[in-house]
Amino acid sequence: MSGSTLLITFTAAIFVRMPTFRPRTAAVTLAALITTATVCAGDARARSFPFGPHTRSVNDLGNQFVPFHARLWDLLHGRGDGGVFLNWSSGYGTSFLPDLGTYLTSPFALLVGVFPRDRIDLAVYVLTVVKMASAAAAMAFLLLTLRGGRWWLAGVLGGSYALCGWSVAEASYNPMWLDGLIALPLLCLVGEWARTGRHRVVAPLLVAVVWVANFYTAYMATLGAALVLVVRLLTEGEKGAGRAKAAIRGLARAAGSVLVGIGLAAPVLIPVYLGTKHAYPGWDRTFQPAAWPDVLARLFPGTYGFFTPALFLSAVALLPACALVFQRDVPRRERWAWAGLVAGVGLSLQWGPTHLLWHAFATPNGSPYRQTFVLAGLVVIAAWISVSYGRPGPRALVGGGAVLVLIAAGAAFSDLATHRSYLLFAAGLVATAAALALPARGRRAGLAAALLLTGALVGQAAATTAFADRQRLAQLDHYAPWGERQRVQADAVARVDGWPRYRTDPGGERTTANDPLLVGGQGAAYYSSHTPAVLTRTLAALGAGWTSHGRAVQSLDNPVTDAIFSVAARVHGPRDPHQRWNAPDDRPVTVARQQVPPLVTVRQPGAAPSFGPSPFRNQEALLGSRVYTVPRTTLRTVSGAPVEDRDDRTHRVGRGTYRLTGRCPAGSEVYLWAPGVFGSAQVSDRPGAGQETELRGLLPARRAAMEPLGRIVGPDGQVVVTLQSVRAGTVPREALGCLDRDRLAAAVTGLRRTGATSVRVTDDGVRAELPPGSSGTVVLAAPRIAGWSCEGRPADSYLGLVAVPVPAHASSVDCTFRPPGLRAGSTVGAGALLVLAALAVWGALVRRRAGRQDLVLAGPD
Repeated sequence: MSGSTLLITFTAAIFVRMPTFRPRTAAVTLAALITTATVCAGDARARSFPFGPHTRSVNDLGNQFVPFHARLWDLLHGRGDGGVFLNWSSGYGTSFLPDLGTYLTSPFALLVGVFPRDRIDLAVYVLTVVKMASAAAAMAFLLLTLRGGRWWLAGVLGGSYALCGWSVAEASYNPMWLDGLIALPLLCLVGEWARTGRHRVVAPLLVAVVWVANFYTAYMATLGAALVLVVRLLTEGEKGAGRAKAAIRGLARAAGSVLVGIGLAAPVLIPVYLGTKHAYPGWDRTFQPAAWPDVLARLFPGTYGFFTPALFLSAVALLPACALVFQRDVPRRERWAWAGLVAGVGLSLQWGPTHLLWHAFATPNGSPYRQTFVLAGLVVIAAWISVSYGRPGPRALVGGGAVLVLIAAGAAFSDLATHRSYLLFAAGLVATAAALALPARGRRAGLAAALLLTGALVGQAAATTAFADRQRLAQLDHYAPWGERQRVQADAVARVDGWPRYRTDPGGERTTANDPLLVGGQGAAYYSSHTPAVLTRTLAALGAGWTSHGRAVQSLDNPVTDAIFSVAARVHGPRDPHQRWNAPDDRPVTVARQQVPPLVTVRQPGAAPSFGPSPFRNQEALLGSRVYTVPRTTLRTVSGAPVEDRDDRTHRVGRGTYRLTGRCPAGSEVYLWAPGVFGSAQVSDRPGAGQETELRGLLPARRAAMEPLGRIVGPDGQVVVTLQSVRAGTVPREALGCLDRDRLAAAVTGLRRTGATSVRVTDDGVRAELPPGSSGTVVLAAPRIAGWSCEGRPADSYLGLVAVPVPAHASSVDCTFRPPGLRAGSTVGAGALLVLAALAVWGALVRRRAGRQDLVLAGPD
């Protein structure tokens, strides 16, 4: 079955029409179907996966989210190394609960389990479309809850909300954000229940679900829903003193529902929060507001910009929203309250203090306008208020059109809006105005209006979806969906996998930054918002590379670190062509094997060593043996001029060619450490010199890994490395290391002799049997992240790895892992559950008492 056929079948199964016509059900169904059809049409127009050859796995979608959903698939099917607490596949052992709570706790994520694993990309696409359709349905339901009106208008406006620019341009490749798109209308419903005193038990449960699904966007949605509730309290219900008392009661009920709901979500939220505190800091940037013409231009269809707010909403929503203040049928208080709310939130996107408030007081590393969906929701609600009182008259339509013309004039100073954008906008505006100008009565007029509005929405949103698909592919890194490369890589890993006797690394020629999650194995590679600082710093000290400012740690192809971390099998293959390397790579997929110590080793008594500036010496310190010769090196330009040393033991290089020379023992293997070089390196002046090695160091965002350059066979041991630098960078003074394989083999033999005789690994710890008479320090080849304890006390750190003194009179060691914050979160969650149970009991007693009073008042028959 093709991907498109499977998608249509799956969606139809979810959004099947009910046998009995109900306006609210019809509106929800219409909104979901419009959204599904429009997204698929836009992706098909762009020939994007699954409707064409172009991958949609751009940026973090291919690099993080698809691999993490593959991990979830493994857990759902009883596969994978580790469980909910520990992820043994990535980063040599990392905490998984924070990742689960950040990326995978949406109820929709479970949908991936019904797909084959080799269709994981299709599974993520389907759940993305289903989330957008669900957001449309939730908004349509909310609109009819706020005020009655034509069901098809609510359905079209619900679709407009789900197809806003933020959704199709940004959240479509950040699928966990789409839970926030669903959360906003659901939390507004919670506000309505609080205002009217209904569903006091269901409301906290709904808050808990949306906060667990994605706490980040749920926080923004909660702020937006709170603003909606305030406006509702100001414009609805009693007047005078009664309104103030009702408002206080409504706000108190809403606050209680939110607090209890967040408390119920605490077992996930607190570990996630502490996971961010223990994570490597990554990219720190200051908010810079976008130029106002660019902000206005993003309201138009067919625009794209990474650092501008994706404000696009179809004219179906924009025209009635802009006409609201001119719509005399709407009470004045409502007109100005909703218009003021939309304007205020729009301005808050551009002001530093409110920007920080929307983003929980931390500027995002990527797009700085992640709260834009809240503004989109408020505009749609304002549009519904405008049309729910009756179709706007000529005065309102002209006034709203004039506002949009002024916006278009301001956007003319931006390069983001093209002639095509203006044509699409004008066509949608004309269709919307014509639909709203039709007579209010008559089935034919209603059908014509519905078709005009639906056509305007679908045309503008599908065009914007297709344009965003193309622009992302052109401007962002991208990754191929599951195919032959991943299948061959996964098969190679599966053939030699021997966990937990040893690790199998899927290789440094990565397909994604999370290859161990995608194709199997137990490697160093790991990319997450929760990448532990201790992992990044430990591997960096050993010569590993990174991207994403240290959040994406790469596998290190080095026999010494493989021995340290018990990597006995390593996959080698061609570089991924999607990484845009300078030259094609047609190497076959092979597996390199070597003898390594067990996962748990015993180090001799004495003080633990410490890391220094040289990764070669750091590797030796962690191995416990000298295996490298680190020669004095000279760096010169091609003209022979020496490159001057800097005070920090590095050479500053610019764009050009350099010669790095040193002398190694004959027969040793040469490794180059140049973390700050973006270019290439090659051993030269030698018969049969090795192939060119590409380096991608651009500190601090990118760090090039230590790279093997080949074996020196000449008797004089002279090494000449040609460095081609294409950007300014640095070269360390001790850039070369010469590895003696015989010494390494002797060191491994010693660690195997004194290491654990057996190792049992579980989802939350390790148990190791030690040789009789062991003494010193037990070292587990896993990063000492927060949460490890051994023998009933917090684990020690041995150069960044989990360690504990050999227990006296004991032949085994037990180490367990509990995610930080799990106990506190469980305690808070239990307390919130008790409060919820008390509310349920109290509500039942009140209802029973009320029922008895009704019986007394009714009297006997």
